Amino acid sequence: MEHSPGEKITSVQNPRVKQLVKLRDRRSRDEAGVFLVEGYREIRRALEKHTVLTELYYAPEWFLGENEAALIAQAEQAGAKLFELTKEAFAKAAYRERPDGLIALAPQWRKSLADLALRPEPFLLVLEAIEKPGNLGTLLRGADAAGCDAVIVCDPVTDLFNPNVVRASTGVLFSMPCLVAEKEATLAWLRQRRIKTVATTPAATVLHSAADLRGPLAIVMGSEQYGLSDYWLKNADLLVRIPMAGQADSLNVGMAAVITLFEAVRQRGRP
Repeated sequence: MEHSPGEKITSVQNPRVKQLVKLRDRRSRDEAGVFLVEGYREIRRALEKHTVLTELYYAPEWFLGENEAALIAQAEQAGAKLFELTKEAFAKAAYRERPDGLIALAPQWRKSLADLALRPEPFLLVLEAIEKPGNLGTLLRGADAAGCDAVIVCDPVTDLFNPNVVRASTGVLFSMPCLVAEKEATLAWLRQRRIKTVATTPAATVLHSAADLRGPLAIVMGSEQYGLSDYWLKNADLLVRIPMAGQADSLNVGMAAVITLFEAVRQRGRP
């Protein structure tokens, strides 16, 4: 499959190159209503999930394999406008230290709790005030691996469309239903649907492996620095902790989430 020759960009001062650099900043992303999708794997997964890509920038001198041309053609066929950059121009535009020659733009989306389609026994991950984009992306990836139906982000410190979220999620952002909602609205929505909330905290007396994690379930994880707020600790149906045998009194939020999610997977008998 061949693609049309893209519009050539040779200068690092080109307005489009400057705009790509600006889109690393959240305010610029929100103002433009778009976000960066950098990397072969991430762009491929976006296209597999029929995510709209409005523009695709490529630099053959940075390509790492032989499949880029087919991916570019696929993006063009799906409606993306193509731009070919020199090695220097692409290096200026790229967010990654070691780029692979591909950057796309995608429109931001806004989903609500009402948009979620749930199974009879939903399995959800609720995140509160996650600060680091890399952690948020890793949490999306973990939720996908565990077979969660959706991820609900409450009181976010970082946004879903940060380039490091896209990267750390390895493109799962395009397949895992994920939305932002206020914690009060989220709790009310969960209670209305009789979805049990299980909050993780080192102060709990019940071990995560001793808790009943079957049935409609939402596992709630807190921020890296402070853990869960009093709101969730007071209102969750059950508090659990992961046993700690060493010097550390807590785990990285991504590790803690994966441990708890896969205990639920074990109990629920799902691969």
